[in-house]
Amino acid sequence: MDAKIYDVLIIGAGPIGIACALEAKKAGLDYLVVEKGPIVNSLYHYPTNMHFFSTSEKLEIDEIPFISKEAKPSKQEALEYYRRIATSNKLHISLFEKVEKVHKAELYEVITDKASYFTRRIIIATGFYDIPNKLQLPGEELKKVTHYYNDPHLYAFQKVAIVGASNSAVDAALEIYRKGGEVSMIVRGEAIGGRVKYWVKPDIENRIKEGSIKAYFNSEISEIREDEITINHNGKSMDLENDFVIALTGYKPNFAFLTMLGIDLQGDKKIPVYDPETMETNVDNVYLAGVICGGKETHKWFIENSRVHATMIIDDIKAKEKALS
Repeated sequence: MDAKIYDVLIIGAGPIGIACALEAKKAGLDYLVVEKGPIVNSLYHYPTNMHFFSTSEKLEIDEIPFISKEAKPSKQEALEYYRRIATSNKLHISLFEKVEKVHKAELYEVITDKASYFTRRIIIATGFYDIPNKLQLPGEELKKVTHYYNDPHLYAFQKVAIVGASNSAVDAALEIYRKGGEVSMIVRGEAIGGRVKYWVKPDIENRIKEGSIKAYFNSEISEIREDEITINHNGKSMDLENDFVIALTGYKPNFAFLTMLGIDLQGDKKIPVYDPETMETNVDNVYLAGVICGGKETHKWFIENSRVHATMIIDDIKAKEKALS
């Protein structure tokens, strides 16, 4: 075979994918990172004004200091931090290149929309932010409906329904309200989510209490139309005037891709099978890193508790290399 053969190909250039690349470089492995979007693609698509729940030191990788001007770093600070790590370490990353297929013979052939690569091992660090949990409702295909929130300016002076009561939904509700939007929150449960940031929760609860933001608890949308929505609120149907629907109902990993590779998924949560000591899946020489390890439990793994996956994986690869030598 004349084609170049990599020791490891890393799919995903988020913080954990970058951490894996750093460890691979230190180990002297021939590696490549392939990312379907820009560097740290998921972070790039986070809301413009987002601040992390974690402090900067918990977001650090490879013990490289993350200096933030505030206790909770902003999205822009994180983008700068991870980009500078990639550039200063001259990491081998191919951006805007989507993996489409993987074939297994003696080696793995990873086929993208631009090229084919041969590699002995694969690390999947693709996160979960690309596939939203759909509402499965009439009207969800309308242009007024989005599953991602970016900037509140778009919604100034508009009637906006926000579906959900998580951190992202609460942040969107408060920001849009403060930019002059008329906000209604459609919440399936009885209250704002228990995992909402502790310094934000009193703010949203007070805005709801005073009536600045209208919250419909024990409610679900049943239909979306151009100028209104129908919700089921405490068992009763009611129509609300509406210009935009922001459905922040969570996201999920690309399970079809994992299944294509032969990775077993367990239970209702579709937890991928892997060795917790090495992060190797039931498929030989295919590893998982980061939030994708949690299946549908996307709140289980974060940057701060999964950055160790990089060292665990590369240590296992080095041990295998040593055993073969």
